[in-house]
Amino acid sequence: QVQLVESGGGLVQTGGSLRLSCTASGLTFNQYTMAWFRQPPGKDREFVASHIHKDGSTYYADSVKGRFTISRDIAKNTVYLQMNNLKLEDAAVYYCYAAGPSGAYWGQGAQVTVSS
Repeated sequence: QVQLVESGGGLVQTGGSLRLSCTASGLTFNQYTMAWFRQPPGKDREFVASHIHKDGSTYYADSVKGRFTISRDIAKNTVYLQMNNLKLEDAAVYYCYAAGPSGAYWGQGAQVTVSS
């Protein structure tokens, strides 16, 4: 059974930083592309960042480029999202996503709240 468990969400002031973690189990981690999506209040879920398992390349939404960094620790089966210089519009539920040989999976979500 595949599980993605996020942690690290919370409340931060504008300009602050948070690091989200997503630990995967039940899958061969290095065979899966990992990504982060987010869903702001009242809006659709949107892509944030991805880490491609085949070559380690990373992709970011324009809105987070230069502020967010996705990385992967294969030994810990964990993908991270380092978020710096957070803005009010970054407030959302952040979801971990894995796609690979056995399908696509979502985590339960982690709340990120940004205050001014």
